[in-house]
Amino acid sequence: MAVKIVLTNQKGGVGKTTTAAALAAGFAKKGKKVLAIDLDPQGNLGFSLGLDIEDSTTIYDVLKDHVPITDAVHESDGCDVIPSNILLSEAEIEFQTQNREMLLKDSLRAVEDKYDIIIMDTPPSLNILTLNAYAASDYLIIPMAAEILSLVGLIQLQETVAAVRSSVNPHLEVLGILLTKYNRRTRLAADVLEMAETVAEQTDTALFDAKIRAGVAAAEAPAHGTDIFSYAPRSNPAKDYEMFLEEVRRRIGWKNQDKEGRQQDDE
Repeated sequence: MAVKIVLTNQKGGVGKTTTAAALAAGFAKKGKKVLAIDLDPQGNLGFSLGLDIEDSTTIYDVLKDHVPITDAVHESDGCDVIPSNILLSEAEIEFQTQNREMLLKDSLRAVEDKYDIIIMDTPPSLNILTLNAYAASDYLIIPMAAEILSLVGLIQLQETVAAVRSSVNPHLEVLGILLTKYNRRTRLAADVLEMAETVAEQTDTALFDAKIRAGVAAAEAPAHGTDIFSYAPRSNPAKDYEMFLEEVRRRIGWKNQDKEGRQQDDE
């Protein structure tokens, strides 16, 4: 059964979609069977992974029960993707069925055994789409830009996670907080790091050791419909995301394996 990970933050512009694309592409390049699901009506994850989101069956069609989830799976370079589009913005109004926060979890049962990992990108808000992702997932990863305002909302997010655990998903875990747009040479980054460590301790969460440095390649890659590793493998963001992938692998308890699936000992 697939490990299911959600990228979440109620603040926009923190690198959620970039991180989701890096996780999906990075694990696919390491030989994992990956499904990426875009739950953001902006549709940026599908676009970043090379899909034509304007002419695709989407997660909206699945959640509305118009098509089975298998019909919404599209192949991209290395991984499978279920895209979204602007129709998903009406989810809060349209999804009024009983147990509506379980729509995604129920749909995933048909495909989760086919994948090693399922990566979900969410909108920058706490709505029915985000709750569906939380209900369906094993882990949350919280990307956070190295800016003061990014600290706002982390406590509230932890309260939301506690509420989800007490209702629809008692096994949900926060895998960690990932600092993005990080420049270690600035005093601001040092201050944010110190405060983020304090918040993480207060909320029983851990920061990732990897910190994603700012770089133009991370912004350019989606415009070319490709991932950061293919577009600029020697860039600072690509190197940082490679370190991040290894941390995620260790934290979810995966053994290190080569592309053919042969187990290797961790160094």
